[in-house]
Amino acid sequence: MIGPLASEPELIDLCVALGAADAGGPLSAAEKKLVASSRAEATIAPALVEEISDSLKSGGDPLGEVFYQLRDSTARRAAGAVYTPALMSAPMVEWLLSKEPQRVVDAGSGSGRFTGDLLRQNSSLHVVAIDLDPVATMMTRATSAVLGGRNVRVLQDDYTTVTLDQFAGRTGFIGNPPYLRHHEIPAVSKAWARSAAARAGLSISGLAGLHAYFYLATAHMAKPGDVGCFVTSAEWLDVNYGAIIRNLLTGSLGATDVHVIEPEAMPFDGTATTAAVVQFQVKATAATVGFRSVPTLKDLSPLVSTAPVPRQRLTDSSRWSVFLKPQVVVPEGHIELGDIARVHRGAVTGANATWVVKGEADLPEDVLYPSITKARELFAAGPVLATTEQLKRVVDIPTELDSFSDQDRRRIDAFLEIALANDVASGYVARNRKRWWTVGLKAPAPILATYMARRPPAFVVNQASARHINIAHGIYPRETMSPDEIRVLAACLSSSVILGQGRTYAGGLTKFEPKEMERLTIPNLATLMDYDAATTTAMV
Repeated sequence: MIGPLASEPELIDLCVALGAADAGGPLSAAEKKLVASSRAEATIAPALVEEISDSLKSGGDPLGEVFYQLRDSTARRAAGAVYTPALMSAPMVEWLLSKEPQRVVDAGSGSGRFTGDLLRQNSSLHVVAIDLDPVATMMTRATSAVLGGRNVRVLQDDYTTVTLDQFAGRTGFIGNPPYLRHHEIPAVSKAWARSAAARAGLSISGLAGLHAYFYLATAHMAKPGDVGCFVTSAEWLDVNYGAIIRNLLTGSLGATDVHVIEPEAMPFDGTATTAAVVQFQVKATAATVGFRSVPTLKDLSPLVSTAPVPRQRLTDSSRWSVFLKPQVVVPEGHIELGDIARVHRGAVTGANATWVVKGEADLPEDVLYPSITKARELFAAGPVLATTEQLKRVVDIPTELDSFSDQDRRRIDAFLEIALANDVASGYVARNRKRWWTVGLKAPAPILATYMARRPPAFVVNQASARHINIAHGIYPRETMSPDEIRVLAACLSSSVILGQGRTYAGGLTKFEPKEMERLTIPNLATLMDYDAATTTAMV
């Protein structure tokens, strides 16, 4: 690129020089403010404008590339801005246009990658491109201007609450909805989501990410016969807070196909997340939905699925990744771990810097609990955690403070005053506790397990009775087990569990949710004990 740009205002200058101010319909107030400060004529070289224009016409996204350079990853992540690679957007656009929509809605347009692909195929297509970020909509306007989009409307607005004009023909929806976790979503947006879900006869978890809101908004905008193709993180396939997406896809949105990119492919450059491309036709009632596991982005095109799954099975299932794998059959003489034990993730502190202490602390000893706070502590322990000597301690103050002596109460109050000064009480986790100062550690688990790594989990006998926070799972037998039974169960899990039994994320990181760990199959306990006794006898 000629003369790299140094700031976002210069990027806006470039967009204006490309014709953004006169493309895509009336500017919003935020866009007008950006344009008013433009210095395009004075600062943008004609050669650069020509170079960017040629790149856009040939299929590139030079504006998006400049944006990625100018806005750091932390700021992009805060807005959920993860742009779509061409190997993903191109087959999505190809499929959508094959359905002959008369209008296309670009949901979360970003720099206009989808809009650009659409206009290169048909510059007269009616396109409505929507994004909340005015810098993004200015880039989309510039893309439209260069590509001669005659019927493009660009809206700097919130996709979840925008009102679309009535349209008689088929509308196609396409996009990569922002990946924003629930912690970053404003309360007013969460209230909208609850109301919108209720209107659809559904409920939505407070833990759902913003991409779930986009599916919900689309379900309200669309009419029977409309079509869509979205790419999002694939986590909604299995997690409880993804239920709203699964319910919409088996209900009003009418999923036709699901393509899941293998996590090792790292589909979004520079972002460790998974990807699933979903095609849907509103109110579709086909008996099956196609499922496909895609090894790499190069294998995504064309969007044709190979494994039909009965829609009713999807409706009845709370985990959809299982439809991408061979079904697990519990062998004769085996059981699932959940038959004899419950698996619980450790407590979330919400502020480890406050609640996890190393060394001395001016607090009563009975509010300081030696705990596993790093997965590596379990990996290092070996088969048995015999001592808590090297562990940090978690501060877990009871909800009621009246039982403490005056001296201990003063020490606790002094600690809490420091926590308040550090805004610990205003954090999301603290706000949702009965008392913000009570972490709520679970009782010591007889077996502790890691659950996220690039290696199989460690299953460790908790001889030291350590507590654990949310970096580990605790395995709690449903009925009392002897120390020998605990030891044998942990050893069996350690020797038999493999990475492929978990849920793999981008880059090969594998995770076992509590319910997934409970579904691990093992020989029944009596068989394990008989084998252990026989082995011990043989060794003697």
